[in-house]
Formats: sequence, structure tokens, C-alpha cells
Amino acid sequence: MAWHEHDLCDAATLRQMEQYGASAGLQLMQQAGAAIAAWLRQHYPAPCRLLFAAGPGNNGGDALIAARLLLPDYKITLWQPVPPRGDEACAALAAYLAAGGSVQTGFPAACQPQLLIDGLFGAGLDRPLDAVWRARLQQLQQLHCPCIALDVPSGLHAWTGCADSATVPAQHTLALLCHKPGLFTADGRDYGGTVSLLPLHDATVHATASGRLLAANVGALQRRHNSNKGSFGTVSIVGGCPGMSGAVLLAGRAALALGAGKVRIRSLDRQLSLDPLWPELMISSADGAAQAAPDDVLLIGPGLGQSQQAAMLLQGALGHPGALVIDADALNLIAGSSQLQQMLRQRPRPAIITPHPAEAARLLGQTTATVQQDRIAAVRSLARQLGVLAVLKGAGSLICAADGVYQLCAAGNAALANAGQGDVLGGAIAALLAQGMADGDAASQAVLLHARAGDHYLAEHGGPIGLRASDSIMLMQQDLNRQLAAAASHTSRQGLSF
Repeated sequence: MAWHEHDLCDAATLRQMEQYGASAGLQLMQQAGAAIAAWLRQHYPAPCRLLFAAGPGNNGGDALIAARLLLPDYKITLWQPVPPRGDEACAALAAYLAAGGSVQTGFPAACQPQLLIDGLFGAGLDRPLDAVWRARLQQLQQLHCPCIALDVPSGLHAWTGCADSATVPAQHTLALLCHKPGLFTADGRDYGGTVSLLPLHDATVHATASGRLLAANVGALQRRHNSNKGSFGTVSIVGGCPGMSGAVLLAGRAALALGAGKVRIRSLDRQLSLDPLWPELMISSADGAAQAAPDDVLLIGPGLGQSQQAAMLLQGALGHPGALVIDADALNLIAGSSQLQQMLRQRPRPAIITPHPAEAARLLGQTTATVQQDRIAAVRSLARQLGVLAVLKGAGSLICAADGVYQLCAAGNAALANAGQGDVLGGAIAALLAQGMADGDAASQAVLLHARAGDHYLAEHGGPIGLRASDSIMLMQQDLNRQLAAAASHTSRQGLSF
């Protein structure tokens, strides 16, 4: 399969690409340096004072080649505190010096650059920084100019997104050859800035992606005029114990707003019988033997609590033959019961689980910090060990099935870091499932719609403060309808019908 601009690689795949490039004589370092220089010429026209920070490895070699190509038109200062290693990096330094460039080994404190190009460490950094390197990076942090990172900001782990305290934040990162997942999850979004991919010639031909960045694709939800509420499925939601009924209402409202034909709420709070703001929701008690119909999409967990009644309802839900979404306290109950875990694994149709990092940690028997240290490994473990489609929420939400191939959401921001947002996401996933989307597509598109709601809010309000979960529902609904209208317009122009 051809490599796509949204594909994500891992360390082994990157090595495979580099080895193929070397054996095929593609001169990847020369290509990378030329692509960096061209990008800088386009976005920061000469004359401009540039400080290149070049490390000893391939990342530094890329920086040296770019600096040499820009020497005729720019004022270049090149800082390389450690001599290069490797034939290609040494050759890049020799060519730079032969072209009239000079190298400073001590930090050039007086150069006053207009732009920093960070080429100290790239994707190959796989160890903690020592005190000497941490001090060097901290010197770069003191510069009062924008930073362009080459491949990965120095100090950021390319594959996990975990950042050293001395990591140099970039306004823009030029990803070389392929996207690295660490730029989009955990700390990556805080340090990588805007990411642009600079693909290099033919090096990805023989590589297989380990993951993919999410892209909008809601065309499957286009509707015929000749439709009725039965055409778009029924969602049943179980949860809402006393004191937490708001969670189940948020999930139900999201399911209606995102297109489910009917939504039933089975509440553990006997006093909850009507949502006066959304009277379309059909609310009944969770008492008794009432079960979701076989063709309903069942969501269990919002406001469920961890009572004996909640555990019994969860046990019944795990036997549901249709699509099943599990969130919140339902996940905590599963984490504490080997019996429920076994029932989850034995389901003919894998459930979709939507844990935040703390819930994921309980399910895996780890600490939250361990989960956050390698979010991709955590979501893969969840999917494999529990036999589910796992959605690991957080900065750079991840979706992964048991085969280990994951999807990563690069949208969203801290506006979504407040109560009720997870309930909204669960309801949205259920709604897309009810309308016939495949499990993986429903989970990924709901995650993306939810993340984009945060981005729309940020753009409109100028900051991340104050987005309520109930407002996210409307932002998601508007976004979905805009996407459907655009898809219908495109289909009409192509002279096709759905």
C-alpha cells in the first residue's frame, strides 16, 4: 500500500526507510537539507539572521546542509557543541566549511538571531538527557525568537510524546520523511507547534504504517429524503445514579444531536423521568429486567456508579448482542472484576471502551503516569488484553483495535478538559453506530468531531476557558452538518448519487 501523508511510523519503520534509502542511493540527508532550506526560503525570506543548532547525528547533518544552501543569502550562525559522528554528518560539515561557513562550539550568546533552527536531536533520541545537554537546551530556551524544529523538538521523544523539562518549544516543526506520533500526543502538541511534513523521494515505498492521523470522513451518514426515525437506529443508555444523572442526560442529548433516530435512557435515579430541555429523550427506570433490544446500540457507564445494582446491569450489558460502548464507572467495575473482564473478552462483537488515562491505568493494573509515558503502548495493550476497540482519551486521543494499528487525533485542546465531555463523546459514538457506521469509523469520527468542537470554541472565543460539555454537543452537531453539506455538494458536482 502506498504511503499516505496521514500515515504514522514507529522507530523500526523509520530505520527500515533509512536503510532502504541508503541501499537505493537516495541521499536522504541531502534531500532533507534541501527541503529544509527551500521551506525556510519560502517562509522566512532573506535577509534574515538564522541560528542553526546542529547536533552530532543525522539531525545535525540535515541542519548543516540547509545552512550551507542558505549561506549566500542569509546571515548564518551555526552552533555545534559536539563534533559530528557518522560519515554523512562529517561530510555535511566539511561541505559547509568549504562553502565559507564557520562553526561555533561555545554557545553564541551575542548573535541575536531572528530565527532558531533546532537540529540538535531528532527522532533518534532514545535516552534521558544528561545535565550537560539539558543546560545547552536551556540556553536555547532563553533566546527571544521563534524556533523551527527539524523533525522533532530537541528533548521530545518522537514515539511517545514525552518531553524532558528542558525541551525546546517550537512554533513550527518540519517532520522529515514521515510523521512521528510523539508530535501529536502527550506533550507533543505543547512543544511541536504547527507540524509540516517534508516527504523525501521514494523512501517510504517499502514501509508499512503503524498508525494514522485521523481525517474527517462522514460521507456514510448522508441521508435519503425517504427516511424515518427507524432508519437511524436506537440508542439505549444505562447510567445516571442519584447525584450523577447529568452524565446520562449529556450522553443522551449528544446521541440525539448527532443523529440517532431514538434515544432511551435507563436511569438508576428513580426520580429522573423527564429532561425538560430535551423531552425527546425517553427516560425510564433501570430497575427490573428491562433490556436493550438486540439491534439497539447500548452505552453503559455515564453516571453509573459502582453499586451492586450497577454491577448487575453491567453484567447484563456485556451479554448484549449488538454494538456496546462502555465508559466511566462501567470501566472501573470491569477493572475490579476478573469475571467481567472475561465476559468482555468473550463477546462475539468487540465492545468499544473509552477510558481516560486513570481508567486505563486501572484496567491495565498500572499507574496513570505509566500509561502517559507511552500512550500508544497503553492503548494497544487495552485492545489486545481485553479484546476491544479501545479509545484512550487525552491529548492526542488514540483509537486501536486488537491488531495494534492505531489512529491518532491531532485536533482538540484544553477547552475540553472539564466535566461531562466524556459523556458527550460516548453518546456521539453511540449515535454514529446507530446510523450504521462501522465500529472503528464511528469511534474515530466521534473523537474527531469532539476534538474539533474544542478547536472551534478556541477560534471563536480566543481561549480555552469556559466550554461546557452541553455546548460541545451543539458545536459537534454544526460541524457534522457542515461536513455532510460539503460532501453532498461534492457528490452533486460529480453527478453521483448516494
